[in-house]
Amino acid sequence: MRATLQRVTRATCTVEGEVTGQTGPGLLVLLGVAPGDTEETARALATKIAKLRIFNDENGKMNRSVLDIGGGVLSVSQFTLYADTRSGNRPSFTAAAPPEQARALYGTFNAALRDLGLPVGEGVFGAHMVLDLTNDGPVTLTLDL
Repeated sequence: MRATLQRVTRATCTVEGEVTGQTGPGLLVLLGVAPGDTEETARALATKIAKLRIFNDENGKMNRSVLDIGGGVLSVSQFTLYADTRSGNRPSFTAAAPPEQARALYGTFNAALRDLGLPVGEGVFGAHMVLDLTNDGPVTLTLDL
């Protein structure tokens, strides 16, 4: 499982002109699922993200988690995180999980974040989504589990 995190002041996901998910201060999480991923992997990644200390403390050091700041998460499924661009000019996505598996684990991941006490806005799995965000920092990280 792979996630790209962006520390944001705000983020919104819109599908066909309708807002489907948003967050105020917190994280935009783009989530990619691989064929070998499990519910355990999804819960472990959610825990890692919730506790990752990437927000500034009173001294300006990244020492606080999204939980510590009372922030939220906008979670968006993103199979393109598994793009293979090593040959040719067209990416291959064979390293991404099939849609049925990815959809289920995206749901498990979001539920695990909520179980940890985070408000979670969501994109729409498989839809053409428009993301609007304001980076905070900017701070962008990629996590692999």
